[in-house]
Parts: sequence; C-alpha cells; structure tokens
Amino acid sequence: MKKMISIIGSGYVGVVTGACLAKLGNKVILIDIDEEKVKLINSGVATINEKGLSELLKCGNIEASSDYRRVAESEVIILCVGTHSEEDNSVCLQHLINATEQVSRVLNDKNDYYVIIVKSTVPPGTTEELIIPILQRSGKKAGREFGVCMSPEFLSEGNAVYDFMHPARVIIGEYDTRSGDMCYGLFQDFDVPILRTDLKTAEMIKLASNAFLANKISFINEIGNICKVLGIATRDVARGMGFDNRIGSKFLNAGIGFGGSCLPKDLKMLIDKAREIGYEPKILEATWNLNEKQALKPVSLLEKYVTLKNATIGILGLAFKPGTDDIRGSRAIEIVQVLLKEGALVKAYDPMAMENFSRLFPSVEYVSGEEALNSDAALIITEWEEFENLNYSGKVIIDGRGISKAKEARIYETVC
Repeated sequence: MKKMISIIGSGYVGVVTGACLAKLGNKVILIDIDEEKVKLINSGVATINEKGLSELLKCGNIEASSDYRRVAESEVIILCVGTHSEEDNSVCLQHLINATEQVSRVLNDKNDYYVIIVKSTVPPGTTEELIIPILQRSGKKAGREFGVCMSPEFLSEGNAVYDFMHPARVIIGEYDTRSGDMCYGLFQDFDVPILRTDLKTAEMIKLASNAFLANKISFINEIGNICKVLGIATRDVARGMGFDNRIGSKFLNAGIGFGGSCLPKDLKMLIDKAREIGYEPKILEATWNLNEKQALKPVSLLEKYVTLKNATIGILGLAFKPGTDDIRGSRAIEIVQVLLKEGALVKAYDPMAMENFSRLFPSVEYVSGEEALNSDAALIITEWEEFENLNYSGKVIIDGRGISKAKEARIYETVC
C-alpha cells in the first residue's frame, strides 16, 4: 500500500528520494527551510542538475513546504538533512539535530504510529544514541508509538535518479521488527537484495562502502605513481587488473584523486570514529593522506614547463566529477588557489560548473574549452567526455584524468 511520506531536507538526497518515491505512487511532501527551493520545486523546477529529475517533479504526487507542521500528515518521515564537513574535515551533525528537534516537536500530538527513517550519512551509533533520544522528547517511545530505521543512500551525482530506481541493494537498519517492516514496504517491489540489520550496522555499511571506494582510488594512484617512475602505462595496468571480476574496472582511473561531498567526508567520518574508540585505522589514514598529496601533483608537473608567475594557465573541468555542476571537494579548487597565489592568470572551462565556481573565484576568466587551451599550458581536472573532441595540437597539457585525445599535444604528461 502506498504511503504518505515527508522528506526532511531537499538537497541531493532529499529531492531525488522524494521525487522517486512520488514516481512509485506515494504522496510526498518535501520539507525545507529554504523558501526559494520550496518555490522552485512547487513550480516543477529541479534545484539540482540530475537527469530525469525535472520530469519526476511534475508527476503530481510531490509538493514542497517550509512548514514542519506538515510532517504530522505522514506515516513515514525520512531525514535527508546534509551532514557537512567542518574546516578540519570533521563531520557536523548540527543541521540533522535541528531538523530532528523540529520533527520531535511536531509529533508530540500525533497519535497514529509512524516511522522515522534516517538517510543522512552519520557515524555508527548516531541514530541510536542521538536521533532516538531527541525524538523521544516528544513524550513518545521508540518501538512502541513510533518506529525508527536507518536506510543509507547509495546515489551517485549525475545518475542519482537512475541509481534510486535501479539500486544494487537496499539496506534497512531497524530499531525493531515493526519499524523494519514499514520501511521494507517502501522498497519491497525492487528486485534486489534487501538486507535488514540493526541501526549501527546500516550506518557502518554506508561508511565502509565509501571508504572502500576511496581506498581503491588511492590504491591505483599509488600504483600509478610507481608506474610513472618506471615508465609503465598506468591505465594499461588498471585495465588488465579490471578484467579480474574480483577487482573490477570501476574506480581504477588513476589521476588526481577523489573529491566531492561524500567520499572525503565519509572516509574522514570513519577515521574519526575509529580513533574515538581507540583504534588506529592505518589503511584509512593512508588512503586519506595519499589523496591529499595527489591533489596538487598537476601543479608540480606544470612547473617543469612553465614559470607560473604571469603565465596564463587553462583549466579544463571544475566540477568534482562529470555530469554535475557540483564543485564541493573539487580538485580544481585547491589547484586554482595555488595558481593564483603563485601569480598565474587562470582561464577555466567546465560544461556545467562555471557559475558555481565563479562564486568562489570571480577573478578567474571563464571561457570556452578551446579558449582555455589557448594558454601557456593547460590542466585537465575533470574527465568530461567533450574534452575528447578538443584540439590539443601544439599545446602543453598536464592530464589528471586520462583524456586520450590530449596525447596529441606538443607536450603531454599524465599525473600518474
């Protein structure tokens, strides 16, 4: 039976989760304190660049509101509030705490049974030790008057709608069986493995999954750094490894490492949790440290060919990955900061992310791809497919992402 669902937070996870659940026939209310987001969503306008999202927002089963009192109308309440990183890369749960407190106040007078599902990525133990106590301030008892589940999301930006509708697995961490049954009802029609666990295990599955992917990227970058010294083609090595189905080819693209809002945050979250319990996570720390060092390798390679002061440097790619305008954690941020500090002039191009990037770096000149290449040298930071169609003849290129066409440059060097 289809449900009445409230989604708290309309960021990447919230708006995609809400739109997809509405597509499946549920009635969805998106709750967000950002009035501009609410207005756009109610106009059928996607607030993020995701394939297929605009169409889903017009399906008729979804609306947005800034009024938390609307939560009382729902049988299922899903917390999708962001857990962003602080300047020291530690996780900040304050927005999630604030949202949970709002929900708790509204539900004080709700008599019907309902289930709260946490989708925000949090350290293991958070739902049980932080979220449930806040919810019980309503005077209601978890497992009796309301249910609690933790069901992590596994959405990749740029393909989030597809990922939701075609999941590899569904994880349901449940406080009790009744809670889990209600959450299971949302996903039972998906023909995929559905694993039901306790709350802490579900939280750890999300962090462990992203930590493994981060480790895989840093591993191939380590191999790539060794291969570069030995004169070995790293991408051929990775391709040969990827044929082994125990390894697989995904996340074996050697280059300047991972960025974004998820892998760094989730890896650091797991490192911090391990240290909190007195365990030294050496592999995770090595993954983090190598990724940090990898970020600025393009600049050190660039200095072999160009004196940075007063040089014009082209940047191809500003988003942290292709298919999105998201610059959170983008390798381009650190690189541009260093180039500007060293006195270089920067010309940059990205198919989707220039507007967002310009808010951080208004002094950068934003141009076409061909114009960015018309520089003393250029760095490739994001692997957009269209970069395979540019003319690199006569250029000096430092390639952080393995663009085949760029090998036609007069001087071409890969990061690893």
